[in-house]
Amino acid sequence: MKSEELAWKIRRHAIDMVHATHASHIGAILSVTDIVAVLYADIMNVDPKDPNKADRDRFVLSKGHAGVAVYAALAEMGFFPKENLDLYYRDGSLYSGHVSHIGVPGVEFSTGSLGHGVAVACGMAMAAKRRNAYYHVYAVVGDGECNEGVVWETALVANQYQLDNFTVIVDRNGMQAMGNCEELMRMEPLKEKWTSFGWDVIEVENGNDHDQLKKALKMPMTHSPRCIIAKTVKGKGVSFMENQLLWHYRDPQGEYYDRAVLELEEQKK
Repeated sequence: MKSEELAWKIRRHAIDMVHATHASHIGAILSVTDIVAVLYADIMNVDPKDPNKADRDRFVLSKGHAGVAVYAALAEMGFFPKENLDLYYRDGSLYSGHVSHIGVPGVEFSTGSLGHGVAVACGMAMAAKRRNAYYHVYAVVGDGECNEGVVWETALVANQYQLDNFTVIVDRNGMQAMGNCEELMRMEPLKEKWTSFGWDVIEVENGNDHDQLKKALKMPMTHSPRCIIAKTVKGKGVSFMENQLLWHYRDPQGEYYDRAVLELEEQKK
């Protein structure tokens, strides 16, 4: 499956899943969709028939509130039946609001406490080095998540141990729960911050463009961990959600759901 097709399917599932259960975070889900789609369709060595194979690449969505994107990608890749997506966020369901690995094939680690996922991903990369294993570890963090001190502790550790099997992708959509990132906690110059921690840094000007993402992700690794800063659009793919903070928590109901579905169906054509 091409990454563009997978991204469309993730977005289409996401609208239905969030709508059905009055869940949150559709804006964050839509911004990270293209990153997730490219990783699963074109980059990572994973096998839905053998989700626990030893040499698989590992992916951790540290911004776990956007877990719908991962669930939808895994279902479309064949890790579990697509019908299971209907169980999302239901009482007693394995498919929790923030992504969970318990009983869900293909999910490496349960996340939601911001900063913890990227730290665990760093540990996975370190374990691979010590075992002389050759898998790569990818972690996606939100730009608001970079307010967390543990993100920068992780950056120090990964550089100290020269984890050139570790890639962190910053979903740089410019917004976090309560406002614009730069107004709440300035992070620029973000590239220089990661560089100063010893990372090889690549900026992707359009983090929703699959060709740009693939080019960055396929660049040969240096002897350092890599950070890809992908400048995305919050709510990407649904025009009235794009760059609108309201859709961090609001769920699409009524005419908003109908409009979102219509827009996505038009994109399919």
